[in-house]
Amino acid sequence: MIDDLRRREAAELLRGAERHRTPVRPLTELFEGIDTQDAYEIQLINIRHRTGGGDARVTGHKVGLSSPVMQAMMGVDEPDYGHLLDTMELRRDDPVRAAAYCAPRIEAEVGFVLGTDLPGEGCTVADVLAATERVVPALELIDSRIADWRITIADTIADNASSAGYVIGEGRDPRELDLKAVEARVACDGELLAEGRSDAVLGDPTTAVAWLARTVARFGVPLRKGHLILPGSCTRAVDVRAGRTYTADFTGLGPVSLAFV
Repeated sequence: MIDDLRRREAAELLRGAERHRTPVRPLTELFEGIDTQDAYEIQLINIRHRTGGGDARVTGHKVGLSSPVMQAMMGVDEPDYGHLLDTMELRRDDPVRAAAYCAPRIEAEVGFVLGTDLPGEGCTVADVLAATERVVPALELIDSRIADWRITIADTIADNASSAGYVIGEGRDPRELDLKAVEARVACDGELLAEGRSDAVLGDPTTAVAWLARTVARFGVPLRKGHLILPGSCTRAVDVRAGRTYTADFTGLGPVSLAFV
């Protein structure tokens, strides 16, 4: 572990990297001994920095590393998580400036919009389904403030699980779908780039939401009514380029798009 002073130094480095769009070397190279507990504390330092002055508010959470393949790559046996803020919300009709990010990518996800608060400790899949107002087609915009995406588990957690933005569609009642069998296809201007299925997310994306509720409860963090939960990607991440439009189309949920300029 590292001490509080070095945690604050790491948090400031990440803030500067995001503000100036100049990625930094991996924190694991700069701060010897950093671990996942340090990384979550660094993440929280920056979330408090952004929300403490009223500049942003928490609108939900995201789950990362929710597939066995990604967990194996990172050498971990459980997912990680980050915060979603209202300043990250993107609109389908408003083009996104690719140059506003360091190395942007998109992922296709089945999002959960909560109609009631979720329980924390002991939260189950049944609790998630009962609390979910609707599931929505979602594109998550991810970005790494770590140079060249050379991330370890501690790097990505500290960097708010590589969160950058999100856009969602209308959605529908989760009880109307088999949430383990939603197929997703990501295309750019008509060219298929990636495809997958919702059971790539821990076998069932609802399981990822229940895991998140139990995990953040240990830090005194509730998942509230109105929050959006992004449980993990159905497909591989896709690099984005200016001048292109990217669309994720989900069976039973429909499409959602982002245009980049």
